[in-house]
Amino acid sequence: MSKTIYVVDGARTPFLKAQKGPGPFAASDLATQAGRALLLRQPFEPSDLDEVILGCAAPSPDETNIGRMVALRLGCGKKVPGWTVMRNCASGMQAIDSAIANIQSGRSELVLAGGVDALSRAPLLYSDAMVRWFAGMMSLRTAGQKLQHFLKLRPAALLTPVIGLMKGLTDPVVGLLMGQTAENLAWRFGIDRRQMDEFAVRSHLRALAGREAGNFAEIVPVVDAQGKVYAEDDGVRADASMAGMAKLKPFFDKKYGNITAANSSQITDGAAWVLLASEEAVQKWGLKPLGKIVDSQWSGLEPEQMGLGPVHASTPILQRHGLALSDVDYWELNEAFAAQVLGCQAAWKDEAYCREQLGLDGAFGGIADDRLNVDGGAVSIGHPVGASGARIVLHLLHVLRRNKAKRGVATICIGGGLGGAMLVESLN
Repeated sequence: MSKTIYVVDGARTPFLKAQKGPGPFAASDLATQAGRALLLRQPFEPSDLDEVILGCAAPSPDETNIGRMVALRLGCGKKVPGWTVMRNCASGMQAIDSAIANIQSGRSELVLAGGVDALSRAPLLYSDAMVRWFAGMMSLRTAGQKLQHFLKLRPAALLTPVIGLMKGLTDPVVGLLMGQTAENLAWRFGIDRRQMDEFAVRSHLRALAGREAGNFAEIVPVVDAQGKVYAEDDGVRADASMAGMAKLKPFFDKKYGNITAANSSQITDGAAWVLLASEEAVQKWGLKPLGKIVDSQWSGLEPEQMGLGPVHASTPILQRHGLALSDVDYWELNEAFAAQVLGCQAAWKDEAYCREQLGLDGAFGGIADDRLNVDGGAVSIGHPVGASGARIVLHLLHVLRRNKAKRGVATICIGGGLGGAMLVESLN
């Protein structure tokens, strides 16, 4: 990068697991509360920002251009542009990358970028047939006509709702749910149920240990309309065990599959922000950055193999900088599914895959377990789709700082057959 891009600070809400029905916060509420806490501790005013960029994969109809909406709620004023980006699971990372591009071009110096989703509020939809029935009813004039039309209604066929979240998590090109694409990876690399469940248990135990050690300093509490305070990720299970995991049945391929709700990422509500600045902005405001973003990469691959996106995005970055997997001190690889993370590890170790898909001479290597997702990941913490890309970048910088380490990679798979990655460095 021609200019140094600093990550000055960041904050996120607790990630709240979807329960029965809509959660207590709209997406804009979550982004506003996290952003407000972050901006209150800065030496500048919200109106001093050059822009606000927010990633969101599933904004509600009343939160159109949620980035602008949240910018106004944060007190940035009418003159600070706020806008929204969407790259499925990497929407939060895309917001950061968009901010980087504008700082590099000189159009911005100080940017608030992040992501949010309130997946518990994903809508139930009418089918196209039901919409046509309503349209037909609206075109009729007499009571008799309307009665005859009403008698044609077949509730079982027309009133069965379309689950918006399931539609959103289904690839429209290959017709597979994201979990089915992860089953593809498990079959391809011979990943069994025990390996998946072991990974999931470890994710919960690491998240719990990280919480007890105070390793989630980026979390700011949020308060709902009734005054209830939410201070921690509520999907982390202290009782996670192999015996408990074994009780769940496969969800995406009920006959042959091994992926369950427990070894998959959780459906979650949450928001995450980072504050990005140029060298000039750091000096102007006397800021003390957490670290810097050194490089970023987006890559494409087969949609039905989308979980391997981190392999395809991270490898070119490492090649550009002359690095091996083992040269990276810590990794945050978003845990869409346990099988997906294990699949990425397997792909890097597979000579044929590395030659044929990555253009390498042979196997690239592996990531040591004690360097990967050391405080757990989306299987235990949750995966509010739009926020996760920003969360892993922010948390990785905190991991590097507390361990007095230098270099890390945050990487994420993306529905549609994409991968995103960022190489970051601490300023220890």
